[in-house]
Amino acid sequence: MTKRFVSEALTPVVESFDSAAMEHGEPGLPSAFAWRNETLPIKKVLKVWRTLREDRGDKYLARHWYEIEDPQGRRFTIYFDRQAKVGKPRWWLYTLEE
Repeated sequence: MTKRFVSEALTPVVESFDSAAMEHGEPGLPSAFAWRNETLPIKKVLKVWRTLREDRGDKYLARHWYEIEDPQGRRFTIYFDRQAKVGKPRWWLYTLEE
């Protein structure tokens, strides 16, 4: 498998999402994303973590990261940007491993 840096916006395909996560202040991970001209369904979430941002001594939650796998076995690292400006993408494809 080769891992490559992508850094492109994703569009959630709202078929279903993780509403339980939203109860705890986490983003609701959609069941699939649209990217380029394909749909990326999520088969399995392999890893979840967060990163913080510091501003004038205070720490803020900046990104929610997910390592996911699709039905073809490809692995993606995606993130949800909590600091995104209004009207800008919040979900991003960071890396793709295929």
